[in-house]
Amino acid sequence: MSAAHRFHPTFLREYDARGVVGETLAEDDARALGRAFGTRIVEAGGASVAVGRDGRPSSPALEAALVEGLAATGLEVRAIGPCPTPALYYAVHVLEAGGGVMVTGSHNPPEYNGFKTTLGTAPFYGADLQALGDLAARGAFASGAGRITAEPGVLDAWIARLTEDIAFGRPLSVVWDCGNGATGPAVSRLVRALPGRHEVLFAEVDGRFPNHHPDPTLPENLEHLRAAVARSGADLGVAFDGDGDRIGAVDEAGRIVWGDRLLAILAEDVLRARPGATVIADVKASQALFDRVAELGGAPLMSRTGHAPIKRLMAETGAPLAGEMSGHIFFADRYYGFDDALYAALRLVETVGRRDEPLSAIAARLPETVSTPELRFPCPEERKFAVVERVKAGLAGRRDVEVSEVDGARVRGADGWWLLRASNTQDALVARCESGDEAGLARLKAELAAALRGAGLEPPEL
Repeated sequence: MSAAHRFHPTFLREYDARGVVGETLAEDDARALGRAFGTRIVEAGGASVAVGRDGRPSSPALEAALVEGLAATGLEVRAIGPCPTPALYYAVHVLEAGGGVMVTGSHNPPEYNGFKTTLGTAPFYGADLQALGDLAARGAFASGAGRITAEPGVLDAWIARLTEDIAFGRPLSVVWDCGNGATGPAVSRLVRALPGRHEVLFAEVDGRFPNHHPDPTLPENLEHLRAAVARSGADLGVAFDGDGDRIGAVDEAGRIVWGDRLLAILAEDVLRARPGATVIADVKASQALFDRVAELGGAPLMSRTGHAPIKRLMAETGAPLAGEMSGHIFFADRYYGFDDALYAALRLVETVGRRDEPLSAIAARLPETVSTPELRFPCPEERKFAVVERVKAGLAGRRDVEVSEVDGARVRGADGWWLLRASNTQDALVARCESGDEAGLARLKAELAAALRGAGLEPPEL
């Protein structure tokens, strides 16, 4: 094992380490990441690290190299085996590990793979993650005689924990779409313990994803789920991404319940039990969500986009619930505060089962809005943040709008709001607009386009 190592420039991202297997990611990278991150755990006083992997064909070899690197720093490696990402997070908690690493390509195409990391139970990201590159390049690794311990019982314990505090009401019919991702075996076992009628789609783990891509934020990936709900007359359907930390949902009519609307539904019971509690959502979420949380007596709080900063903000504020448009849902109410899509699905089943109305009626408590999808358009890495800053400068002094700078610029006016932010993971700008009607949406898109031109960038078709 060589002392020093240089990662591909694109490997260390904002929230994870990721690459194309055989091009920007190889076993040597996994081994070096293990040595670098293991060194950080040792420096923080940790003695052990939990490791899990998803079902991609490249994951076993990458995991083996990662474990070799971690053990070389003197850590005890607690190997969970194949599992969804939230099971790995659970393992870090219950094993009181000094950190955790999940080998997963998440929702990315099959040729990708990567690593999600926690230092203790806290997310490890941003500058800390980037610093591993310098550590590896210097070869400044800790050294010791570690060992590897298999922990197959953790997965069983996590599956049992998922239903431990769920108060099921009337029995429901639910369709579960695992998308051939890492959640399939756990969901198949889980539903056997649930009341009602359950159908599991694509439970076989296959990292080639032969039926549809496991990204529940894209409508085309929910077509199988919608058809199954209609065919069986189910009360609702849920879908998961490739590693099980993001959820998608459809109601009994097959209508998609997007992440912000889902968070508003889940907030009802949380705020009933915890009046006045903070509920966090990212800057891409509908204004209707923030208004609904306030209407329910909660304290809405807007966050930067990204599962890692949201977890950190939850810890700082004591918020019992948070979520993103992308389907990350975080429960610290009766749970651990990390993004577990299976647990979120069970809380949704609990919420619907305790009411004498369908999911569509519960979702309808939020007013209907019209919005663009999330709009991503290329912008060079060295320019994207400067464009956003120029847009902010152009908004200075305006009294007809409110501008939030939590993450980029979210501009709220009479017609609704528009957002412009720099992507943390791509050479791109991200935009979104929301209004109460189509005419208002058109005016918002025109305003966004004008702001981009004022910053020296010709906008794409919005």
